Amino acid sequence: MSKAKAHKQSAGQPAGTTSSGELAIVPGRGGVTSKTDRLRVRAAWMYFVEQKTQNEIAEILGIGRVSVVRMLADARARNEVKITIEGDLAEITRIERALETRFGLERAVVAPLSDPDADPIPAISAATGSFVSDVMAAGMSVGVGWGRTLFGSLPFIRARPLADFRVISLLGGVGVARRFNPAEFAWRFARAFQGDGYLIPAPAVVDSVETKTALIERCGLHEILALADTLDAVIVSIGGLASATTFYRGGYLTEAVRAALEEKGAVGDILYHFYDIEGQLVDHPINDRVMSVDVDRLRRAPMRILTSGGDDKIEALVGAMKLVEPTVFITDEESARSILAHA
Repeated sequence: MSKAKAHKQSAGQPAGTTSSGELAIVPGRGGVTSKTDRLRVRAAWMYFVEQKTQNEIAEILGIGRVSVVRMLADARARNEVKITIEGDLAEITRIERALETRFGLERAVVAPLSDPDADPIPAISAATGSFVSDVMAAGMSVGVGWGRTLFGSLPFIRARPLADFRVISLLGGVGVARRFNPAEFAWRFARAFQGDGYLIPAPAVVDSVETKTALIERCGLHEILALADTLDAVIVSIGGLASATTFYRGGYLTEAVRAALEEKGAVGDILYHFYDIEGQLVDHPINDRVMSVDVDRLRRAPMRILTSGGDDKIEALVGAMKLVEPTVFITDEESARSILAHA
């Protein structure tokens, strides 16, 4: 399991239940997780990843602050707290296995939340940073998307030099300087591993197919886009059509365009490619004017990491599973449950 999740390292114990029925067998590991273990790991996650205060944790968990202090100290003593959190959460493990089975994933990483109504992005970002840190290696060519989730992963990436490491931005830059910019994320990701970065020097969406063709054929973009043919991994997130952050991103989508996309059945976008819940690109002109790597090229990468979550993106995530066919999916526990219920 990823270090960003939970993984208790104590020896296996006999399976069974207490009088209150709080023990659960951890699938495939022979270990047992008690309510106390789960509470301790959740407290550690909230403190070290979500950066909540001990008083806030005590209020959320319904326990005293002294108990929180003791649990955090116990988590350290058990070696459950390193850079990220480790400790077995049987429920999380079951959800991960259900996702892997349902969508044919090589790996599902589900981040726990302190509250069902909490913003899931910080937890997903932390899990993403930890997972990516473990799988990046020298000699890789990695294509990256953009968005709040990916930007939030940067502080959790274990920076280190990797020889012959290349990062390719999969999407043109937005036309206005914004906090979450495709070029900015690609550059910072490449810098974390002291690799080379390749950007698409064009807007994310152009005014016509003719302009797109001219930029590719006459302005040197063909060579950059061709790098996507030999990617070892892609790391992408998705946007939900209903989300305000989707149709205002970059200023490209007016309400009229959003409404037209919705009428065509669109539920979300990946790199500004809009698709329906069946994972099919919708028939709309904007999909022909996007300056980004096409979906077929994304699917050729041996490792396809999709990281996203939130109640406004459930249908978009269901569609993305069919469109991108990710090998790795990183999300939060509430989104995971909703996706499984909708799939």
